[in-house]
Amino acid sequence: MANLGHETLELAGELVALRREFHAHPEPGFGERWTAGRIAAFLRGLGLEVKEGVAGTGVTALIRGNGGGKALLLRADMDALPLEEQTGLPFASLNRGMMHACGHDAHMAVLLTAAKMLSRMKDRFSGTVRLVFQPNEEIAGARRMIDEGRLLSDPPVDGAMALHVWSGIPSGKISVQAGPVMAAMDEFRAVIRGKGGHTGAPHKAADPVLAAANFISAAQMIQTREIDVFSPTLVMFGSVHAGGQASNIIPEEVSLAGTVRYLYSGGPDSPERPLQRFERVLAGICAASGMDYSLEWIPSNPCLVNDPGMAALVRNAASAVVGDENLVPYTCTAGEDFAEFAREVPSVFFFVGTGDREKGTDYPQHHPKFDIDEEALPAAVEILVRSALAFLGA
Repeated sequence: MANLGHETLELAGELVALRREFHAHPEPGFGERWTAGRIAAFLRGLGLEVKEGVAGTGVTALIRGNGGGKALLLRADMDALPLEEQTGLPFASLNRGMMHACGHDAHMAVLLTAAKMLSRMKDRFSGTVRLVFQPNEEIAGARRMIDEGRLLSDPPVDGAMALHVWSGIPSGKISVQAGPVMAAMDEFRAVIRGKGGHTGAPHKAADPVLAAANFISAAQMIQTREIDVFSPTLVMFGSVHAGGQASNIIPEEVSLAGTVRYLYSGGPDSPERPLQRFERVLAGICAASGMDYSLEWIPSNPCLVNDPGMAALVRNAASAVVGDENLVPYTCTAGEDFAEFAREVPSVFFFVGTGDREKGTDYPQHHPKFDIDEEALPAAVEILVRSALAFLGA
């Protein structure tokens, strides 16, 4: 049983209602217009200074404490996924083809509830809390919001916090730790160009399908033979396209797309150099096959690394709320663009377990039946508020 304050208990019903309201109205990245309007109205109802339209649909607000002091940024993401919901929930998506299948509905509800609590407590702390409701996390909108909204400079931010509900962690458990917790991710789009021809005379063609097959296989040695096993690296191909409907034609080219994920910096000066190794293998396969290639990298987000001091602060709060026995380690190779905040200021990102098989909340993120255990949300609010107050020296 979580150790919750009376303020959190008082707002638990509103917290769940907010989550369900957001869940029923999912919107795509940079298209969160209804969502942003609802959030702005809620924050204005608290008497806060609100700014809308940051990076298109982002919303920010300030809670000013009692005099000068540090500034803390608290962030929630707003966007949903292009997915047809299959949960059958009474508050299921009203927007066909869109679904909150990653938990961002819960993140917004948790931060709004924490905002209400902190606004009531503003005489108890010095400094400022900057609330950030970010668009387009799924396709890395954080950098645009940071750059366009001056989020870290007006006032200068001393630290940042965010959380993620996670069905892969049992409900009631919390994970917060220092160091890398979510992976960097880069998308790639490659084209291997050969010479088309008849499948009955392959010696007169240059088969890009064979070259692509060899490349897909050879690329796996990057993660299993070239990079230290303690530097996790994933090279994954999500799309391979060649030719048309005819089975007797060797196509001119093959298009490939996928992701490279890693729990380290990944830059050209890093010892792992995953992107450089990837292109070296591609170039070698094509040279051996007498073919050309093109390669485009689409950076998504850097590795998310928790600051040790910030992680310790949240861990202390989590321990007080759920007990040490419910603190668990967890590292994920999914990407999270809160990493953009974390590489600018000392930050912490923690996981709130919501997986419960009996309640049907153990489906993975991005699944059409994804749901969360709402009973885990009050503890998330309590931990966030306690951590914020501790950071601000309340």
